[in-house]
Amino acid sequence: MNVLFLGNSHTYFHDMPALFARFGEKTCGEKPHVTMLAYSYRDLDWHQKEYFALRFNLMYGGYDYCVIQQAAHPYPPAEVTLRIGAKIIDLCHRCGVKPIVFMTWAEERFPENQQKMIDTCQQLAADNDALLAPVGRLWQRVRQERQDISLFHTDGEHAGFYGAFLIAATLCKVIYGAVSPEVCGMGHDFIGDLPLDFDHPALLEDDRVQIRLDEEKCRCLLDIVNGV
Repeated sequence: MNVLFLGNSHTYFHDMPALFARFGEKTCGEKPHVTMLAYSYRDLDWHQKEYFALRFNLMYGGYDYCVIQQAAHPYPPAEVTLRIGAKIIDLCHRCGVKPIVFMTWAEERFPENQQKMIDTCQQLAADNDALLAPVGRLWQRVRQERQDISLFHTDGEHAGFYGAFLIAATLCKVIYGAVSPEVCGMGHDFIGDLPLDFDHPALLEDDRVQIRLDEEKCRCLLDIVNGV
């Protein structure tokens, strides 16, 4: 299984694709290979203009899925996302890669922005024969039902540890049909073997290598994801 992640910091924060790969391995017994084309502050229009890099990866990367994440804060106009997203999804189809629309979440201080993101992503997926990863909709539900589970990073925009867990679990459910409950008891390495020694300390909540998430909270998130 090969998966390409296309997006920006809402994709790469806390090495989320690697967390997804660990969840996939726990769920199906084989670890998927993941690759990113994800750059800070970039939207789908930028990725579409970098056409030859995207085309090359989709044609020759041997990918089964491409996870497509639009810029989130601020969220572009719906008509822009629908137009540009359709072009990228069409390229995926022509290259034999199944597209997945990654629905992002609203800022912590502006929850009213969520519905626009839900509506746009649902339409983009439905109109273009793409799968939908409804992260934003599930994020909204967790905020309403479990206010003790903090999904956000300290900036109130990016995903924190539990937010990364929710994203990875949702993508795992979309691709594999379920997520193994074994992921709830895992100690999650959010730094990896290579220390972050460059000038982006905001990527981390703290400097610990191993973060053990609360198992009950993880099971709650997993129940919400598997219930979709």
